[in-house]
Order: sequence, then C-alpha cells, then structure tokens
Amino acid sequence: MKIAVYGKPFNQSVLPFIRQVFDCLILHQTEIFVHTELNSFICNQPGFSDNHVLFNSYEDIKGRVDVMLTLGGDGTILGTVDIIRDSGIPVIGINFGRLGFLASVNKNDITAAIHALINKQFTLDSRILLQIESAPVVFRNQNIALNDITIHKRDNAAMITVHAFLNDEFLNSYWGDGIIVSTPTGSTAYSLSCGGPIVFPQSGNFVITPISPHNLNVRPIIVSDDRKLTFKVETRNTNYLVSCDSKTETIDSSSVFTIQKAGYHLNLIRLNNESYLSTLRNKLMWGLDARNY
Repeated sequence: MKIAVYGKPFNQSVLPFIRQVFDCLILHQTEIFVHTELNSFICNQPGFSDNHVLFNSYEDIKGRVDVMLTLGGDGTILGTVDIIRDSGIPVIGINFGRLGFLASVNKNDITAAIHALINKQFTLDSRILLQIESAPVVFRNQNIALNDITIHKRDNAAMITVHAFLNDEFLNSYWGDGIIVSTPTGSTAYSLSCGGPIVFPQSGNFVITPISPHNLNVRPIIVSDDRKLTFKVETRNTNYLVSCDSKTETIDSSSVFTIQKAGYHLNLIRLNNESYLSTLRNKLMWGLDARNY
C-alpha cells in the first residue's frame, strides 16, 4: 500500500507518536510519501529514516497514492482538501489536537488503527464539498471547502448586510456580523457555535447560519445541496473577510459570491469500530452528567 503522510510542524511532545506512525508503516512494508512541510520537521530528528518520497501538491500524488494519513487535528484534514482535490484519495486522521470530529483516531490507538488500515478493515464515508466563485476571483484553485464558507465583518467594524439569493431568487438580507454556509460535515464546527443544527452526513443539504444577526427572528435554515447560493455584501467599511475553511481573504465591497456543491467529494476513512453516532456521543459528551463528578 502507498500511504501519503501529511502534517505541519509540531512541538516536540508529539515526536514519539509521529515516530510510532512511521515505525508502523515501515513494519507493514508500505511505500511512504511525506509532505515537504512535515519532512522539514522530522528530517533532523533522531530515529527517522529518509527512505520516503516527498510530495507537495496534487500533481505529486494523483494516481500514485492509495491513502492520505494526516497527523494533527481537524484543521490538518481541512488542509488536505486542496492537495487531494478530485483524485478520490481517501483520508484518515490521527488526532494530535483537541476535539477531533474528523481526525477521529486517538494517538494512543496508532498501532491498531494502522493495522486496520493496511488490512482494509474500514469503510469510506463520502462527504460533500462547497465551491465558491467570485468576480474578481479570490481563492483561485483553492476555492473548495469541506466545513464551511464564511462572510464576516472585520475586527471591530460595524455590522455588514449580506443579501442572499437562492437559485437567483431573493432569500433574505442578513444584518449582523456575517453569515456561514456549512456542509453537513461543518455543521459541528463554526455553525454549531452560532446556533446552527447538527446535520448528518449524506443528508443532501447545506446550512445557512447567521452570525449575531441584528434581527432576532432570523434563524439558521437548511436548503437542498443542489441549489446555488449568491451573496452580495453591503458595508460601511471598505472591506470585509471571506473564509473558505481555514483560508481567509480580505474583500472589497464590490464582490459577488456564488456558492454551490463542488463537482466531486472527499472520502473519509472510518474504521470498522467507529460510527458517526459514536463520534457525536464521545466528542459532545452526550449522556455525561457533570453532577456525577
């Protein structure tokens, strides 16, 4: 099996876990591809072999890799979207972060997880992606989001007005700090903290969640993912922010944005001992009562 390992520089405390990952991959005789940014972190560390192939972009791994293994948190998995693109390479994440909805493998279960991966004891969990277009172009070939696309006012600026259209029909004008368009995957991220609902994967919809709306009767809504969303922004300031997952750009007020489902999806690997419901229960601590502690 050919496995690409993706991660960003870490603090020294996680080195033993990274070393364990590479030792397990070598033990299973996998062909290892390592992202250049991660390689710059491990290349001078003791106990790491340089017997691997380096990669940096989509062109380096398309058709050459079977699995993408990420080391970090959910943000690390989000960072793979622009590298994997439409290649169909499935992703599994080992969680070095905190919550870990997407990077669901605990760092204490590395050996068992890699054994299950090599022996193909997993299923693929297909997740839809969002695509944002604008004139002028903003994110270019990095315009795909797994979690959400957000329009947000800058710092302590006055509230903005976002005029929203659904399939070119006027939907609403949102006055407030901004608006979030979330996939079902991203419904447990920023949208959830702003009062949005939890949406199960494969539900076939998006969530539109206002951020601190001025009109309190404005609430999150769910729309079919086959719809096209268009947003026009009014602001008393010269610019505002648009985020595509972890990528953020400053935009002037003349831009119009179109958001719709991307033409391809992302495959997350879910080991056979995992399910979406168990992840929700564990990460959101459902059923636990603080009064018992």
